[in-house]
Amino acid sequence: MALTLYVDTARWRDHHHQVREQFPGIVPVCKGNGYGFGHERLAEEAIRFGADILAVGTTYEAARIKDWFSGDLLVLTPFRRGEEPVPLPDRVIRSVSSVDGVHGLVGARVVIEVMSSMKRHGVSEEDLPKLHAAIEDVRLEGFAIHLPLDRTDGTDAVEEVIAWMDRLRAHRLPLHTMFVSHLKSSELARLQQQFPQTRFRARIGTRLWLGDEEATEYRGAVLDVTQVSKGDRFGYRQQKAAGDGYLVVVAGGTSHGVGLESPKALHGVMPRAKGVARAGLATVNRNLSPFVWAGKQRWFAEPPHMQVSILFVPADAPAPQVGDELVAHLRHTTTQYDRVVER
Repeated sequence: MALTLYVDTARWRDHHHQVREQFPGIVPVCKGNGYGFGHERLAEEAIRFGADILAVGTTYEAARIKDWFSGDLLVLTPFRRGEEPVPLPDRVIRSVSSVDGVHGLVGARVVIEVMSSMKRHGVSEEDLPKLHAAIEDVRLEGFAIHLPLDRTDGTDAVEEVIAWMDRLRAHRLPLHTMFVSHLKSSELARLQQQFPQTRFRARIGTRLWLGDEEATEYRGAVLDVTQVSKGDRFGYRQQKAAGDGYLVVVAGGTSHGVGLESPKALHGVMPRAKGVARAGLATVNRNLSPFVWAGKQRWFAEPPHMQVSILFVPADAPAPQVGDELVAHLRHTTTQYDRVVER
């Protein structure tokens, strides 16, 4: 009995093909938990569709993935002096976000990140005059810009990239390759048309691996079902059942990522109202689980355990049977499944 990731492999791979058609020269990203599929699996898929480069999050990820992917590896986390040295092959390319970082990587292959409206990291316009001398000691693979997902101020992502291209060109810095993130295919085409001598390469992870939500599905197996009456005590904390129904023990707990949720940026009145409502229910131990039964997401009976969750299914719904599987709406990037089944 397990928490299972079901994959419609043909559909999943067809989506990969569609994304690659939209973004020529795509740089697939494989970081974190491998978007729920694991590093080895995504490396295999990247090899399968002929990727010449794979982007990873850290040097530690690069050290693991190098044995599964024989092409170039681009480390997205910028180099910092004093970081723990990790033995890596020459085909690893380091991201750098400061002039000092460039000086610290003499002889290495580097991509220089520029500061975007994300304001996360990157060289500033004021740094550009200092780069001429610095890049003579490294093998420059190109520049990169990491753009925000939302542009609530109405600004244009393409214009932001163009502004940086103009700055780099004004300082006579090489513009043979620009790595970009979070652009639409139409926006990438606009840039390529305006700068035909530059190769634009889109670094894409979520859209590539998780863009077709119907290609994958998590399900947790039902391990036990116990009928309860209103007022019956149960669980670690011996809470009282809120009504007649069933306590359903389902595979999938905190060790799988069930019950974990990252903060969300809420925009608009309705999403904020829903957030307030959820917070209010949580104060009285009412938390909606990711598991679905009989067409509805069911409530946790109590906080999820390490490897299982206990749900409350009211008496007016059909009782699940041991061995049934409940669809679970889980985030791929925070979920660790027990097994994967290809369909």
